Amino acid sequence: MNNRMPVLVSWIIESLVLLVVSNIVPGFSITSFYTSLAVVAILAVVNAFIRPLLLLLTLPINLISLGLFTFVINAGMLLLVSDIVKGFTIDGFAPAFYAALLISLINMIIDKITRKPVQY
Repeated sequence: MNNRMPVLVSWIIESLVLLVVSNIVPGFSITSFYTSLAVVAILAVVNAFIRPLLLLLTLPINLISLGLFTFVINAGMLLLVSDIVKGFTIDGFAPAFYAALLISLINMIIDKITRKPVQY
């Protein structure tokens, strides 16, 4: 699949990542694995349609912050999804921000582990 995990495997791994983060970050909670599957699915849709628009609108501040403002946008996306999915709660911006940082870090580690080397 061209250096990418199959979608189902990626979906399950992302759900597990959210469950791990919910056990680490206070104020960020998910009630069940099925809820985390729903969160990942809705977050994918939100990230596909709303996030690019927000990144474009906040491009100047994102450039000034050297891309760190992206974590603020990611936290906002998590907060938006927490308003949509029952059983997924975030108690404010700070837990959403810390969760966004931790999710990004874990995803970066998983990507490094699962990436196939490029052959020339």
